[in-house]
Formats: sequence, structure tokens, C-alpha cells
Amino acid sequence: MKTIKLGTSSLEVPVVAVGCMRINSLDKNGAERFVQSALDLGANFFDHADIYGAGECEEIFADAIHMSPSVRENIILQSKCGIRPGISFDFSKEHILNSVDGILKRLKTDYLDVLLLHRPDALVEPEEVAEAFEQLEKAGKVRHFGVSNQKPMQIELLKKFVKQPIVANQLQLSITNANMISNGVNVNMEVDSSIDRDGSILDYCRLHDITIQPWSPFQYGFFEGVFLGSDKFPELNKKIDEIAAKYSVSNTTIAIAWLLRHPAQMQPIIGTMNIDRLDDCVKAADVVLTREEWYEIYTAAGNILP
Repeated sequence: MKTIKLGTSSLEVPVVAVGCMRINSLDKNGAERFVQSALDLGANFFDHADIYGAGECEEIFADAIHMSPSVRENIILQSKCGIRPGISFDFSKEHILNSVDGILKRLKTDYLDVLLLHRPDALVEPEEVAEAFEQLEKAGKVRHFGVSNQKPMQIELLKKFVKQPIVANQLQLSITNANMISNGVNVNMEVDSSIDRDGSILDYCRLHDITIQPWSPFQYGFFEGVFLGSDKFPELNKKIDEIAAKYSVSNTTIAIAWLLRHPAQMQPIIGTMNIDRLDDCVKAADVVLTREEWYEIYTAAGNILP
């Protein structure tokens, strides 16, 4: 599979990442087949979070891949921390350090390639984050650091104290959830899509070489459903199917190819546990949409042009 550099790091990563949030929906044999299939497809970047299945997903993954030193050196592991379910968000030094220790134990590894702070903590003390990152890096427990769902000034606040580069920002983005693109297209227009809801995070990440990792690349709204095949988006599905037929691929492939066509060099997080669907997503790495096709899909989703 095609690869990109993750942020400003030297870490080469596949352009499609495997999200493991739903791996606990598979039985033991199913999880083993899925993980092995991902590796066979060249999708060796696995995204986790300590809250997925209350930690169970990391344990299931480690068992499914039969974690060992030889296995570990051929995969890239990313996990996230900072959410305390039912309580709060927590970027305190103590919580970050404890979370990483738990993640490493469940994944049966000595280190993470990437650690992301999951959702913004209103009570963040960036000095504590910096101390945690420094301690984790020196101990060899985390090699690269990033964030998730953060806007530019939140990242700038962290960067005032954190010396490690922020290499990734995981953000909600799909054809139908594309405000970070739309507000840059409809500049100075009196339309809803011109509203900048994220501080121009797309341009910020491009300016600072931070890799955007789109999550929920098939969803519309906030987990309202999948737009592919939905009767809510007839024009979009007609256009995607038309372009899919041209390239002899599935509609799933085109939906991911639309994200990969953007010059920001994004790395979509694929959450499916269906092997065939994952295969379709991986095929997107070899499909380069034309500028016309990209805009046709964009407008078919109801996104307007000035």
C-alpha cells in the first residue's frame, strides 16, 4: 500500500489505517482472520483507544495478532487516552502516565508508535502534558505524539510547553461532514457552510505538517448513519456509483479515494470489521480521482460552491 510520512516524523505509515474500536464484536477466530487479512493487505497501522470496549479491544487485538517481538516490529500501533467515561476528560500527568501503562499492558508491548490525546480537556494544564510526554519519551514507552479533535489554538497552547512534534490530529471528516473544507470554499459568503467551526484546522494542519486522520469517513451527522446506500443522499450515491463503475471498484473505494485525493495527504481511519469492506478501502490507495470527479462528489453531497 502507498505510504506517507506521519507529520514531521520519519515514520512511514500506510495511507489507510485500521481502526479497532469494534474488534470486540468479533469472536476469537474472527478477530484473528480480520487482523491477518489487514496485514496481508499491507494495512499494518492499527488505531486504538483506552476507552474502546473499556480496554477490551486492545486485549482482543493483542491476542488476535499473537503479539510477540517479531510481530511487533512489523506493525504500527497508535492509541489514545484522555477520556474518563462518565466522569470527565483528563489530560493530567498522572492520568496520561497511568493510561499509557494500561494500554501497553493490554497490547502486550513495550511501546506505542503514536499516542494521541483523545478529546480536549477544558481543564488542561499543558505543563503537565509536557511532563508526561517527556517522561514517556525518555522511558521509551511512546515514540510519537499527537492529538484528536483539537483546533489550532488548542494545539498552539500545547506546543508552548510540549517539545515533541504534534504529528497527527484525528478529526471527523467525510464527504457529508466536510465543514473543514466547506468553510474554506465559501469564504465571506452568507451561508451556513461558510461558518468556521474549527479555526481553519485543515489549513493549520497543512501549514504545520500535521497529518489529519479522518474518523467516521462513511458517516453523516454525528453517528446518524452511513451515507453510502442511504435514501437521504440519492444524488451523492448516484454520482459515487457512476464513478465507481468507471474505475471498476466499489462505492466504498470511491468514498475513501475522495479523502485521499485531497492534497493534505490524510490518513483515514477505517472502522469496519468486514474483511471485504476493508479490502475495498485499501484499494482506494490506487485510485486517483480527477479534480472534476472530486468536485462532482462534493456538490452531489449537498455541499455548495459560491
